[in-house]
Formats: sequence, C-alpha cells, structure tokens
Amino acid sequence: MIVRLARQEDFPGFLGLAAQVEQWFGPMVEDVGFHDAVHKHIRRSTALVAVSAESALLGGLLFGAKAPIYHVHWLVVSEQARGKGVGRALMEDSMRRWVRGPASIEVVTFGADHPGACASGARVFYERLGFTVPRD
Repeated sequence: MIVRLARQEDFPGFLGLAAQVEQWFGPMVEDVGFHDAVHKHIRRSTALVAVSAESALLGGLLFGAKAPIYHVHWLVVSEQARGKGVGRALMEDSMRRWVRGPASIEVVTFGADHPGACASGARVFYERLGFTVPRD
C-alpha cells in the first residue's frame, strides 16, 4: 500500500468511496458541494489516497491543515480494505505531513447511538487512535 497526495485523476475514486458510505452520510456522489470540496482539497494538497500495488484506491482522506486546530473532514476506506490498516496509514501520514504541535485534531463521527457507529467501525477506529469525546 502507498499513501500519497491525491491527484485530479483520483476524483472518480473518491466518488466510488462516497458511494459505499452514502447510507450513513447521505447523498454525496451527485452532490456538487462534495465534488467542490474534493477538488478544493486536491488543489490545496490536503487530500490523501491509499492505493494498492495494482493502483486500486483503498481509501481517501480530506484534511483541514490549519494550525492549531486541525480537522479530519472526511475519511473513507473501501469496503474490501477495512480492518487492514488503511485508515490508520492515512491518519498517520496526514499527521506527519501537516500537523505541527502543539495542536489539536478534531474529527466528527457518529454518536454512540447512531446505527453507523458500529456498522461502519468509524467510532471504534477513532477511539483506537486515541480520540476522545469532548466533555462539556
């Protein structure tokens, strides 16, 4: 697996990933706002992809690289690659590439009561990386 900056030719792959998670996040494949966000992140070099040795897109990440509070705007791993370290590799590369301390990294994911929290594995994934729910 190789993690690299996304290129414009990766855009269809981002739409393919989006199609796999629309049941949790809502329509994105046909959403012009999502298209614009992906293109903007690619232009700004704040989008990453993980690709297999055969160049298949395994995952994608859109990152907000503005100190001191960084944001994971979007992270999706393809269904066939989940549980194989792709998400972790994307997160590690994004932190190495963009985060300069002291800093905070924020991510919005499913609440514990959302059906996607367990089905997608997203909440557990972020917790395993050390993310915590903010206390009011």
